[in-house]
This record gives sequence, structure tokens and C-alpha cells, in this order.
Amino acid sequence: LKYPLGRLNIFPPAVRPLLKMKMVLSRVLAAAAVLAVPALAEQASPIGKAIQLLGDMQAKIIKEGEGAQKLYSEFAEWCEDRSAKLNHEIKTGKAEVGELKAAIDEEVAKLGSLNAQVEKLAGDISTDEADLKAAQVIRVNEHTAFAADEKELMEVVDTLQRAVGILEREMKGGASMLQLKGANNLVQAMGALVQASMLSTSEAGSVTALAQTSAGAAVEDVGAPAGAVYESHSGDIVQILTDLLDEAESQLTAAREKETQDLNAFEMMEQGLEDEIKFGKKEMGEAKSASAAASEKKAAADGDLEMTSKALATDTTGLADLHHECMTKAQDFEAETKSRGEELQALAAAKEAIKENVGGADALSYGLNQVALVQTGSRITSRAGLAQFEAARLIRDLARKQQSPELAQLAVRISSAIRSGSKLGEDVFAKIKGLIVDMVEKLEKEVEEDATKKAWCDKELAESHEKKDDKTNEIEKLSTQIDKMSARSAQLKEEVAALQTALGQLASSQAQMDKIRYEEKEAFTKNKADMEEGLSGVKLALRILSEYYAKADKAHASAEGAGGGIIGLLEVVESDFTKGVAEMTATEENAASTHDAQTKENEIETATKEQDVKYKVKESTQLDQSTAETSSDRSGVQAELDAVLEYLRKIEEQCIA
Repeated sequence: LKYPLGRLNIFPPAVRPLLKMKMVLSRVLAAAAVLAVPALAEQASPIGKAIQLLGDMQAKIIKEGEGAQKLYSEFAEWCEDRSAKLNHEIKTGKAEVGELKAAIDEEVAKLGSLNAQVEKLAGDISTDEADLKAAQVIRVNEHTAFAADEKELMEVVDTLQRAVGILEREMKGGASMLQLKGANNLVQAMGALVQASMLSTSEAGSVTALAQTSAGAAVEDVGAPAGAVYESHSGDIVQILTDLLDEAESQLTAAREKETQDLNAFEMMEQGLEDEIKFGKKEMGEAKSASAAASEKKAAADGDLEMTSKALATDTTGLADLHHECMTKAQDFEAETKSRGEELQALAAAKEAIKENVGGADALSYGLNQVALVQTGSRITSRAGLAQFEAARLIRDLARKQQSPELAQLAVRISSAIRSGSKLGEDVFAKIKGLIVDMVEKLEKEVEEDATKKAWCDKELAESHEKKDDKTNEIEKLSTQIDKMSARSAQLKEEVAALQTALGQLASSQAQMDKIRYEEKEAFTKNKADMEEGLSGVKLALRILSEYYAKADKAHASAEGAGGGIIGLLEVVESDFTKGVAEMTATEENAASTHDAQTKENEIETATKEQDVKYKVKESTQLDQSTAETSSDRSGVQAELDAVLEYLRKIEEQCIA
């Protein structure tokens, strides 16, 4: 007897009837053994057998306690292992949650920086566009003014050319010579030409206005009186008109040169602003792309954080449930151990009481092999017959209560054995005992098989499902790592390609700059030599003229007025040449400085980008290697998972009906 009837509820419902039948048969066998005294052989007394049975029960209970202790030790070890694993998972999950939160905070900060950069770039682009629009309006106004001035000067040049032609023709004996001879100044000469219908009033007015403007300039530059312009004779008037024609053409040329300079300046400014707008939009596009990438990373991190947090919550709940289960099992084991101890105490007390108190009665009652029993109308004449009868009756009652065909059949076989054994003089109790022992052994075997198979099935199914869950989770984690590393590697390769393209463009731009700088320097060297040579010639001419006209003892009436005009003109040329050399030198120095500064910036940018390429290539290579290793790990885990699933399928076919 291994388990009391009151503890059958600890076993699965399927085996409880078999255990109950086994315990009842064991009791029947024990009772029959106590009562049975073979008719023809000397046997031990029932008291001795009872003491033996009590000792056997004590031994069985102790053995059961040892088995329960072993099972509980294994369960406690499983609790510790499972608790350690869950604690590790929780620790890892908390660390991952912290890393993901830090990554999210980093991307949020990056998004803020990129958004601020986009706003600044948008403002700069708007300002540049407004400046470009304003510059275009100014350029239109300047060109309009130039067109008007050019038209007016061209008309004046045409008028002067016709006026000079008319005067030169009249000086040769033309019909209008008498009218021109009466002209004392340019105004009167222009009036004579208007009266002769050779010029229009507006044309004459334009020439007169130009003469007045030129006269004012002469006063400021040379110091001659304004009246010197209005000589009365025709030759002087022609000279005046010729000078005015030169002045008008000079003004026209200067206006056109100024228009060209203004146009060039505008085009340079326009190109600069357009480049700034273009590069600003490019930078803004890159910033927006980076912002989108940061948003995508943040979203991925948010998703990972949600999954990791859920897994962490599941592990935390699992740890709490495990703690509750293990504590419950510990309390149950403690209660069972206490109850088993109480049972052992009771058995020991009973055994001690029998030994101390029934020795004399045992000798008196069981000193003879057989004791006759008197029962009217009964065929039972001995304790052996009583034992046989009680055994058959107990089994019939048990068969009726349990509604068991096997027990009913056993009762019939016992009754048949009693009848046949009595007639033949055989040991009937031995046959009955053999039948009961065979049935008990059969039941024990069925119970052990059912219990062993169920325990094995429960153990294998639980371990297989746990392995399945572990491998599935491990594959999901490895897949997430592979996806992250692959995406990062692809991004790095794109960045390396962009950096290499930028380096190529930078090298090409630097080569073009170097070529332009070389051509500029060559042109400057040649032009400066020409300017300095011309300046030396002008200075030499000025020195010769100045020394000559400064002499007082000249042998003829020299044209000092004309000489003074030439000297003044040469002085203007000298000033222009000097100014031109200075401007040319300043332009060259500025171009050289700008080229050197840009070259330095290009060198720094090239070094920076090359270093970025180096590190990004290295990181990409490491990521590819890690991805390959992780993919190999995932393949190995997948193979293990496939094996677990195949084994689980076979176990379920065996264990699940």
C-alpha cells in the first residue's frame, strides 16, 4: 500500500480507479493473510504477521518520502534554473529598453536640429530670392537709363558729325559762308545752321548743352576761361565741334563700358545668388532626407521598444507566477512531509502497542494450528475457511461498488478455487492469494505504465514547448539584428558612394580653379608689363614736353597753349595708367588670395570626406561580416527549431489522443 485513499486526488483522474482497486485488493490480501491458517502446515501467528505488515508499511512510507523528496529536489532545482533564466531575461530586457529609449532620445534631438536647420535654410533661401529679385529690378532700371543715354549720345554724335561736315564744306566756299562768318560763338553758329535748315532746333540744343557741360569740365580740369570755347572764326568753331564730337564719343564709349561693367557685375551677383539658392535647396533637401531617416529610425526604435517592453512585462509576470507556483509546491511538500511523519508515528505507536501488550494473548490464541469455529448451518469450520469466505465477499462487494468486470471475474475465480480446493484437499488460500496477487501486480503495472507514460509525456511536451518558444524568440531576435545591420550597412554604402562622388567633383573643381588661376596670372603678368611700359613712355613724354615748354629762351613762337593741353591730356593718361596698374595688381592679389583660401578649404573638405569614407567603409565591412555571422547563427537555430518541431509532432502523436 503506497498511498492512503484520502490522497488519491494528487493523481490524474484516469489512474485513480486503478489505484483504488489496487489498495482495496491489498487490504483484502492483508486481511486474508491475518485470518488464514493453513489446515495442514504450521504457520506464523496473525499478531506476528500484523507486526510484519506494520513494518512493511513503515518501510513503504519511508520509501515514498524519499521518492517525494527526490521529486521535490528536482522541482526546486528547476525553479531555481527557471528563476535565474527569467531574471537574466528581465535584466537583458531592461538594458535593451534603456538603450532603445536612449536611441529614441538621440533621434528626437537629431530631428530637432535638422528641423531648425531646415527652417534656417528656408529663411536664407527666401532672403536670397528676394535679393535676386531686387537686383533684377535694379538691373532693368539701369539698362533703361543706359538705353536712353546711349540714344541721346548717338543722336548728338550724329548731329556733331553732320555739323562738322557742313562747316568744313562751307569753309571751302559754300553758299552759307556769309551767315556763318557773322557768328561770334558756337551758339550763333548753331543758330545759323538751324536757320539754314541744316540742323533742327533740338539737335542744335543738344550740341549747345554738350558744349556747356564740356566747358564746365574744362574749367575744372585745365583752368581755362569758359569763353575760350566760343571763338568767333569758323576754324575754331570746327575745332570746338570736333572736340565736342570726341567728348560725345568718349561719353558714349564710357557709358557703354559702364553698362558692360554693370551687366557683368549683375551677372556675377545673379550667378552667386542663384548658386546660393541652389546649394541652399540642396542642403535643405539633404536635411529633410536626414530628418525623414531619423523619423524612420525613431519609429523603428519605438516599435522595438514596444515589443521589448511587452516581452519584459511577460517575463516579469512569468517570474511572479513561477514564484507563486514554487512556493505553493513547497507548502504542499511540507504538508505532505508532515502528514507522512504523523502516519509513521501512528504506525510506530501501533506496532509498539502490539509488541508490548498482546504477547500473552498471541500465545494463548494462536498456540494451536487450527481453532474450531461453531456456526449453525455453516460449512465454515476453520479460520482458513473464514479467510477464504471474507476474501471472496470483499472482492464481490468491491466489484459491485466499482462496477468492475475484472473484479467480478476475480470473485468468481476465487469462489471456484475455494470449491475445487476443498474437494481435492489443496491449499485454497495459496490459490486465492495467487489470484489476488496476480490482479494486484497487473493493476500496479497498469498504474505504473500510465503514470510513467504521463509523466514522461508531460515532461517531454513541456520541455519541447519551452525549447520551441526559446528557439522562436531567438530567431526573431537574430532576424531583428540582421535587419538592423543590413539597413545600416546599406545606408553606409550609399553615404560612401555620395562622398566619393563629392570627392570627384571637388577634385574636378579644384583642377578647373587651378587652370583658371594659371591663365589669370599669365594674363596679369603680360598686361602689367604692357601697362608699366606704357606708363614709362608717358612719363618720358611728359618730362620732355614739360622741360621744353618750361624754357624761356625759345627761338620761335611756340604753341604753348596746345602744348599745355597735350601735357594735361598726358597727365590724365598717366593717372589712368597708374590707376590701372594699381587696380590690376589689387585684382591679381585678391584673385590669388581667394584661390589660396578656396584651395585650403577644398583640402580640408577632401581630407574630412576621405576620412569619413574610410570609417564608413570599415563600419560597413564589419556590419556585413556580423550580418553573415548572425545569419549563420540564425540558420543553426532554425535547424534546431525544425528538429524540436519534428520531435514535438512525434511526441504529440504518442501522448495526445
